[in-house]
Amino acid sequence: MGYIVIEGRNFEKARKEIKQNQDKTIIFSNEDEELNRKILEKECVNILLLNQSNKKDRLKQRDSGFNHVLAKMAKAKNVTIGINLDEIIHSDKKNKAKILGRIRQNIKLCKKAKLKMMFFSEKENRNSLDLNALGLVLGMPTWMLKEFQ
Repeated sequence: MGYIVIEGRNFEKARKEIKQNQDKTIIFSNEDEELNRKILEKECVNILLLNQSNKKDRLKQRDSGFNHVLAKMAKAKNVTIGINLDEIIHSDKKNKAKILGRIRQNIKLCKKAKLKMMFFSEKENRNSLDLNALGLVLGMPTWMLKEFQ
């Protein structure tokens, strides 16, 4: 049993692809917050992978694409929140700082809602101890870090 990454811009196409791959671990990735909410409400996915690189922050608030409403829905459906490790590694210094700030905000929301989080990477293979260290630096509690081992 493997995994499949579904990157959908259209709800109907994403829904069709999710229905076809029910036997695999489904990772849904998208930048649109509304589509993420629709998918969490109506479909069964295992991991919601949040992409942070193309977001634009507001004046006094970060736009991480994740909020307390999505956190409650993810908790009710037992969905794990994924952090895209490739985005962190392959971005320049200025964008990397913004991405890490958004990830810290998402970690606080997940900690409050008691959601599971994980790092996901298609290109990079990292040691679980490195991922644990990164998670601790970003503010993950130790109960979240047990998932990486």
